[in-house]
Amino acid sequence: MSPTDRPIALRGPVLTYTGDPFRDGLARTMVHEPDAVVVVQDGHIAQFGPATEIAPSLPADVEVRDYGRNALISAGFVDTHVHFPQTPMIGSHGNQLLDWLDRYTFPTELKFADRAFTREVARTFLRENLRNGITTSCVYCTVHSHSADILFEEAEALGLRLAAGKVLMDCRAPEGLMDTVQTGYDDSQALIAKWHGRGRLLYAITPRFAGTSSPAQLSAAGALWREHPDCLMQTHIAENKAEVAWIRELFPDHRHYLDVYDHHGLCGKRAVFGHGIWLEDGELQRLHETGAAIAHCPTSNFFLGSGAFDLSRALDPKRPVRVGLGTDIGAGTSFSILATLNEAYKASQLNGQALSAEHAYYLATRGSAAAIHLDDRIGSIAVGMEADLVVLDMRSTPLIDFRMNQAESFAEQLFVQMILGDDRAVQATYVAGRLAHIRT
Repeated sequence: MSPTDRPIALRGPVLTYTGDPFRDGLARTMVHEPDAVVVVQDGHIAQFGPATEIAPSLPADVEVRDYGRNALISAGFVDTHVHFPQTPMIGSHGNQLLDWLDRYTFPTELKFADRAFTREVARTFLRENLRNGITTSCVYCTVHSHSADILFEEAEALGLRLAAGKVLMDCRAPEGLMDTVQTGYDDSQALIAKWHGRGRLLYAITPRFAGTSSPAQLSAAGALWREHPDCLMQTHIAENKAEVAWIRELFPDHRHYLDVYDHHGLCGKRAVFGHGIWLEDGELQRLHETGAAIAHCPTSNFFLGSGAFDLSRALDPKRPVRVGLGTDIGAGTSFSILATLNEAYKASQLNGQALSAEHAYYLATRGSAAAIHLDDRIGSIAVGMEADLVVLDMRSTPLIDFRMNQAESFAEQLFVQMILGDDRAVQATYVAGRLAHIRT
């Protein structure tokens, strides 16, 4: 038996979900085991249950990693919207969306013509993901095909489940960042053939947004997706009021922003639309009908002054839309999913709702996995699921340690983590059952 095949057992408190608590309630969907054992083998979860049931039956040679009662073992976090090439510009000063693209994003992405620079950024990006317990992400690359190649190479070396795609952008952008209808299509085809379904990797067809793709390129992207319907499709929508107005000027014959994508065959199952703050009711209805998803990116939305996404409106039980969580680096201000949940809570407050911690952790795990139609493989702890796991330290800072002494329930403990926690709370990250990060 090789070391990669040998089972290991993680012991400690566990939080996971068997379904959607927004739809079916926490009592029916949330599983909290104060002392549990998770056995992983061959990259998957082999056993899971209360320690009193699992521990006595473990073979004597199984390594047990006991994280103690102040830990929390969860499915790895899932990031449904992020730009790895914007890692070098995170924390750049302000401006709103369209100015931000011109002043920071495009000049930074021009640097990715350099393969060595691209690899350095890809490695930094993936390392930060693991430090923050993110085990799956849906990633925008640049227009350069090698940006996707290099990111996939680095993710494959780590055994990560990851979706990514080269950006399609044939107009209204700097010369060095534009492809053409034909080259964008051909390059994407080649990348799909090389990477989609290889190991744990998936391809995401990636028109940046309607403002930087011609109708012909949007049509070509739609044709590509029809040829490869098991790929994801990712783009941006209704992030900023000025952007919405601009798209209306560019496409005056369409009913609304989503109709631009829908008309070109870019709205359906496995579509992930970033932001969606300013969507009309008809657009939400269409997203519901097609099984498409919105990636909620609160740190970015607040940083750029775009607005506060109304989660409760998107999840309206009369026509619920799939919603995942996104860090949206680099307008997003943190790789930490806990920090992102902090801002998601504030966005909900501004819309008259109080997002509970129990619902928020679903959003960061199984909910985001469901948004990208991967909840049959990742996002929860259950026998047969891929063993992507994060171990949180529930007392990671002196303030959190003090505050936890006052917490009177598990719900309050969870809420403390999502409001006060950050990367320091992640003490271990497992990728397909292998320890990929340990806090030093």
